Amino acid sequence: MNFLDMLQGAERRNGSLLCVGLDPDPARFPAQLRGDAGRIYDFCAAIVDATADLAIAFKPQIAYFAAHRAEAQLERLIAHIRAQAPHVPVILDAKRGDIGSTAEQYAREAFERYGADAVTLSPFMGFDSFEPYLRHQGKGAFLLCRTSNPGGDDLQNQRLAAVDGQPLLYEHIARMAQGPWNRNGQLGLVVGATYPAELERVRQLAPTLPLLIPGIGAQGGDAVATVRAAWRGDTQGTRGPVVVSSSRAILYASPGEDFAQAARAEAERTRALLQGARGL
Repeated sequence: MNFLDMLQGAERRNGSLLCVGLDPDPARFPAQLRGDAGRIYDFCAAIVDATADLAIAFKPQIAYFAAHRAEAQLERLIAHIRAQAPHVPVILDAKRGDIGSTAEQYAREAFERYGADAVTLSPFMGFDSFEPYLRHQGKGAFLLCRTSNPGGDDLQNQRLAAVDGQPLLYEHIARMAQGPWNRNGQLGLVVGATYPAELERVRQLAPTLPLLIPGIGAQGGDAVATVRAAWRGDTQGTRGPVVVSSSRAILYASPGEDFAQAARAEAERTRALLQGARGL
């Protein structure tokens, strides 16, 4: 089963567009775990167990593990997801962007060491910076397109005078990802929830690609506006999966011993909100 099949299967099985982001910060753990980087796996595994039937995907952010020398815990966590929720794909949030043999090694890290189903990448260096990832059959790659940070305007919202029609850079990325770059149907795009108008534009340009959409919850993106801008489908299913990520609002829903139950309650609330926005 390839990554796109997994996404569509998880959407149907769990009735969800919600991606649970796993950004573990030991300083924000509940009291019994707080400050202990050796308990990152325990914290994240409890979140996974509480939300596995509510998620379209899990998205561990590699920096939160590597900063605490917890890469082995990340490997263990992804293996746990495989065992407990084999139908839910894992998107490794790494935002890599290099070329040649270095890109090949990063691809091996994501797909062979960690066993992720997809990875986030920067397309700034062009097609050959992410082509090595596409050699891994059945795996997915989400290219940064229109990110949720204010500084994204510095490059992503600039016009390309040398390209026909003078599109904005993010529009050009969307067109290329929908077209010539997507040789094996493995690409998706990352578009922030904080820019719903641009999100709708990306969906127009890339109608069949999966969209990974961070920025709701703690970052302030409007969940309903996000789905209405990005989702295209009917009662038969989604055309171009929508993967709306929430991290901190779910992970840190409670500072107490009930953190996993509170995370589940917040995930249920968010899932229902996203599903309701589809208007089916």
